Amino acid sequence: MKLTSQSYQNIKNSFQEALNNYINLDNFAITDIHIQPKQESGELIIYNDDDDELSRTVIEEWVDYSADDFYSKVEVILHNELENFDSTGYIDKLCIIKPFSFVMVDDDKETICEVFLVDDDTLLLNEELLKGLDEELDDFLKNLLEK
Repeated sequence: MKLTSQSYQNIKNSFQEALNNYINLDNFAITDIHIQPKQESGELIIYNDDDDELSRTVIEEWVDYSADDFYSKVEVILHNELENFDSTGYIDKLCIIKPFSFVMVDDDKETICEVFLVDDDTLLLNEELLKGLDEELDDFLKNLLEK
């Protein structure tokens, strides 16, 4: 799935709008952020745990995308955008009690996957992190059994 720079900007702006609700609060919020991509309409809707809509935008390329891997492709795009927010320190400024997650949901608001976990002590395993793990474990076991 190829997105235009405008679509990436729309996603970034939508996250910015949603997360601005949790900057400079007097109290810390207890919530997760729910992300609902809609393939039919191209909408990206962001909610909190109380189903309050925080942001909404349209990603034109999603409307025309008809493959079965829509959610997995969108997950990567959203994860990368949240990584960018995290690397700038923006997510650390949020007044949300850790740990909290950015969770992708379907039209029925059922969880599809956890896109991004914010926690000081926990690392979320992903495909990139696990790449080559089988070989490393095989080598370790081989070396262990040879001794």
